[in-house]
Amino acid sequence: MALREQIQKDMIAAMKAKESDKVKTLRLLRADIRQVEIDSQKELSDEEVINVLSKAAKKRTDSIEAYKKGGRDDLVNEEQSELTIIKSYLPEELSQEKLTEIIMSVLDETKASSMKDMGKVMGMIMPKVKGRANGKTIQNIVRSKLT
Repeated sequence: MALREQIQKDMIAAMKAKESDKVKTLRLLRADIRQVEIDSQKELSDEEVINVLSKAAKKRTDSIEAYKKGGRDDLVNEEQSELTIIKSYLPEELSQEKLTEIIMSVLDETKASSMKDMGKVMGMIMPKVKGRANGKTIQNIVRSKLT
């Protein structure tokens, strides 16, 4: 079953179970997916849906940080519950060891030795870990290996 169909099916189940928070989050995800489909004038593949979900998860993560700084615990909890729902549709995140292993193989492959090579290295890593790792985490590991 396609990912967007799974989201639709889960939304209907959440409506029947009267899980209002889950329904709200899934509706937002469906709207995001639908907007991208309208903009691109085609039906999205699962990989493209994962990209949309990854962007939604990143928005929630950034919002959580901002709300924590502002002392808005009520909004932090709301965003955290939405993030949990979104992450349930994303592929399992890579472990730190596996991520480091991928980064080291790309560093060996590109023969990167300084921070000047950062863009080239990141450009090769991101497609390999798409949707399974946080960009900031990857960037921090690459920086530590290049310095």
